[in-house]
Amino acid sequence: MEATISMIGVCGGVGLLLVVLAYAWRFFNWVWLIPKNTEKCLRAQGLKGTSYKFLYGDVKEMVKMITESNLEPINLTDDIVPRVLSFAHSTVTTHGKNCFTWAGPKPILHITDPRMIRQMLGNYEDFQKAKGTNPLLTLLAKGLVLVEGDQWVKHRKIINPAFHVEKLKHMVPAFYVSCDEMIKKWEENLKKGSSYEMDVWPHLQTMTSDVISRTAFGSSFVEGRRIFELQGELAELIITASRSIYIPGSRFLPTQSNKRIKAIAHEVRGLVRGIIDKRLTEMKSDKCSNDDLLGILLESNFKEIKQQGNNKFGLSIDDVIEECKLFYFAGQETTATLLVWTMVLLAQHRNWQDRARDEALKVFDERKPDIEGLSQLKIINSVFLEVLRLYPPVVAMTRMIHKETKLGNITLPAGSLVQLHTMLSHYDPNIWGDDVKEFNPERFLQGVSRVTKGQNVYFPFGGGPRICIGQNFAMLEAKMALVMILSRFSFKLSPSYSHAPRTIVTLQPQFGAHLILRKLNG
Repeated sequence: MEATISMIGVCGGVGLLLVVLAYAWRFFNWVWLIPKNTEKCLRAQGLKGTSYKFLYGDVKEMVKMITESNLEPINLTDDIVPRVLSFAHSTVTTHGKNCFTWAGPKPILHITDPRMIRQMLGNYEDFQKAKGTNPLLTLLAKGLVLVEGDQWVKHRKIINPAFHVEKLKHMVPAFYVSCDEMIKKWEENLKKGSSYEMDVWPHLQTMTSDVISRTAFGSSFVEGRRIFELQGELAELIITASRSIYIPGSRFLPTQSNKRIKAIAHEVRGLVRGIIDKRLTEMKSDKCSNDDLLGILLESNFKEIKQQGNNKFGLSIDDVIEECKLFYFAGQETTATLLVWTMVLLAQHRNWQDRARDEALKVFDERKPDIEGLSQLKIINSVFLEVLRLYPPVVAMTRMIHKETKLGNITLPAGSLVQLHTMLSHYDPNIWGDDVKEFNPERFLQGVSRVTKGQNVYFPFGGGPRICIGQNFAMLEAKMALVMILSRFSFKLSPSYSHAPRTIVTLQPQFGAHLILRKLNG
């Protein structure tokens, strides 16, 4: 009997040892053998890049360079690319325009070749959003921006009606009200003197959040304030977390950061769910308007379910919540960053500020801006296009491939990441000329395709089938705001302005945007 028990114990111990060895081998294979074989394969194809370092890859070096680049502001005449894309810029400068680095054990192919960019943006099935690299990123907002395959087709079809020109036309008055409230606050400050120094960045954030609250949910900024504040805090926490290697399961550890991320995500979900539930109740009693984004989305969803005769063809309440979170975050961030960099650049280049103001006054004179007039603003449109070239809201886009895939003449193994650098393409002197670093809206007066010669080198809103669905919304809102600002104020940079663009999801002014405003006509 004792011998039998002893034998069982030995067998159990051997079995446990084998399990441990199997997992140890799998781990070693994941963090060393596969990456080293991949590196050998990439170099054999003529690619240059960094040497793989056990487990961490280039994460430590990347975090170090980002941290150091954000310590001090730069001069207005300095190249912003090394500050904004410190690690990527250094890598591409050292190893060439198409090269590779390491996000932990995963290779990242950095590309700026226009033909490869076209292939990647056009083939969304093979080059999918890299949401799996760190699941925390999905807490910020999933929705249309992260779903893939048939789910993306369904989401896009249902959401698309919300961004038709006819629907946007009904939202223009809400743009005006939000902009007018901001401008009245500025004018109150200017009563104290002929000019006034102000950090316009938080004001623009508040205004664009108010626009989203009104146009997405039919509510005022006061009702949506908490969502906006929480999403901002969540973005900071998640970006910080994403700058370290993600260990599977680590998001469940009871760290202070993880606890706060979880609490914010839960509160945001509850607030958005409350707005949706209230709207559904109103819809049942025919007491609500469907002119805002949420109403249009719910109406489109019900119509699709009714036509197909099955709930699976529509969006679930969870899906609607994620789309609303995306409306709130992406809608506010994109327009706020576009406007703040536009004001900073026009404050430096007063000749273009005057040209833009003259156009706005010529088109609208004393009347309220409307969608027809906003579509006629050729100079202001070219100003925005140039701002989006120099300060794209999203400076890089990452995609993941899930099977061995050919990109140009390079074969990439499954699990590879591909990073498309918007900013590097926008600053390529071979495309844009010797004045690539200069603010020159003149280059866009004849349209984008003329200056790019049809190449995929300009994509501030992405490109291909997955181009940003809200770009017309963002551009209309930005035009409305700029027209109203230019009609009331002139502005220049304050001596206290510190030039420090950095990325917190979008490209933002690290130390604000301090301008000196002067009221026109008195």
